[in-house]
Amino acid sequence: MKTNSIFNIAILTICCLFFCTSYGQQQNSSSSNTGKSEFWSKVRFGGNLGGNFGRFTNLIVAPQAIYQVNPNLGIGAGLNYSYVERDFNDGGDFKSNIAGFNVIGIGNPIDFLQVSADFEYLNVNQNFDNRAFDREYWVPALFLGAGYRQGNFVIGARYDVLFNDSRSVYQQGIQPFVRVLF
Repeated sequence: MKTNSIFNIAILTICCLFFCTSYGQQQNSSSSNTGKSEFWSKVRFGGNLGGNFGRFTNLIVAPQAIYQVNPNLGIGAGLNYSYVERDFNDGGDFKSNIAGFNVIGIGNPIDFLQVSADFEYLNVNQNFDNRAFDREYWVPALFLGAGYRQGNFVIGARYDVLFNDSRSVYQQGIQPFVRVLF
């Protein structure tokens, strides 16, 4: 897949997220007047978008939706997609597509603390110039995390208890994170 088409997919996903958030807010205000289900008023949207360009290209799109069961507990699901391309000076180019899903539970035991459990299941497709090294496999990750919460913004760290050096798509088991839910 070419970088331009990946960029277009990322832009389309961003537009969809903004549309869903705007539409959900309009529905919430009108449903309170008509007595419709309050389900959508308890759904919060967020996720991750990222990119790095140059000799090393990395694009990440990971939308997420959380249902707020009560003020202290939320459960949700999301999708993950990552594209990586590396151009080496001596040839040996590398491309990778990683796609999957996640389920997450978040809790706020005290006002400023958020704890989370996040299970990811990812399909990894790695392609090298020498096709003998190509790999495709599925890899699970179970992150347990904690972070400082201020309103909809959380900054913290999470640890993959299933981390495996040879199969993980992540370089190390512990990762910092920033979470924003609207």
